[in-house]
Amino acid sequence: MARLQLQRPIAFFDLETTGVDAAKDRIVEIAVIKLLPDGGRMTWMRRLNPEMPIPPDSSAIHGIYDADVKDAPTFKEVAHELKQFLHQCDLGGYNSNKFDIPALAEEFLRAGIPVDFKSRKLVDVQQIFFKKEARTLSAAYAFYCNRELANAHSAEADVLATIDVLEAQLDKYTDLTNDVNELHNFTGGDDFVDYARRMVMKNGVPVFNFGKHKGIPVEDVFRKEPQYYDWMMQADFALHTKQMISEILNNMLLKKMK
Repeated sequence: MARLQLQRPIAFFDLETTGVDAAKDRIVEIAVIKLLPDGGRMTWMRRLNPEMPIPPDSSAIHGIYDADVKDAPTFKEVAHELKQFLHQCDLGGYNSNKFDIPALAEEFLRAGIPVDFKSRKLVDVQQIFFKKEARTLSAAYAFYCNRELANAHSAEADVLATIDVLEAQLDKYTDLTNDVNELHNFTGGDDFVDYARRMVMKNGVPVFNFGKHKGIPVEDVFRKEPQYYDWMMQADFALHTKQMISEILNNMLLKKMK
């Protein structure tokens, strides 16, 4: 079976959360399996107290209830340990670019710990699957591995299945390589500004990636419509999005002063 060609470790991870809003919902379980260049693996798993009630609909999916995590540590209490475990690792997962990475970044920011995932290679196994077959993780597991995914929506089971699916994809598709840099590019390693991808880089310039100003440089919008900055800062955007638009505005002011 094909194995990843690794220059440095890559950490595949999965989150179970209180909901599907990466900006507002909290982690209740995280599993990380780190693949090492020498072929070894390391595992880090925790259940976490989200410091908010877990909605019944979410509990029905992942099977984790308030009583299960009432005595668990909070994310802030394990944040430094997790950051160290992820140190100098590329990152991978299933739908990780659009949900898990933004949600994890928000938790780190709430804990007052800066993270820079933009310096990592990001391999989203879902994007390979969607571009090749377009199915769910359970269907991907059945399709590529010819096995039924037991205990789906357990964080550990999902992340193990994700690794198995990726390795089977590398065997199946001759146009895919086991190089993490190329997988990063193939799975949508776009040049984003914020983890939620409200802004992306286009021709070296940050542009909006949503709404009425989609495709327009952020600085142009702020010059013509300065109240748009105020609206974004007061609206329910992710903390990292607000942090990045503040940096863009500060850079505009600095250039104006020169």
